[in-house]
Amino acid sequence: MTRARLSVRGDDRAFTIAAGETILQAAMAQGLDLDHACGGVCACSTCHVKVLRGGENLAEPGEDELDQLDEARDVGLESRLACQARLLRMPADGTIEIAVPSWNVNAVREGGH
Repeated sequence: MTRARLSVRGDDRAFTIAAGETILQAAMAQGLDLDHACGGVCACSTCHVKVLRGGENLAEPGEDELDQLDEARDVGLESRLACQARLLRMPADGTIEIAVPSWNVNAVREGGH
């Protein structure tokens, strides 16, 4: 199975993501601790990430995801829920780059939600 590189800004570890996999699935399978209070079922916005590169290769956000992003902090045009951002095709340069918003990184480090 072909895998793309999943680059996380501020994290030097090497992660990958396979076609059909969500960013959250890839992250959790490889030890990248992304908060996901609802268990990854699009019922909260705690897995909010910013897709900095390669977003055109992900499934378009659905209505449920857009509704949840309306409740998220620090939302921008590149915002996605990691539980819903599914890789559809390999990026031309082989990389999907994301950033975890600083408030979420801090929540993970402190064990809070």
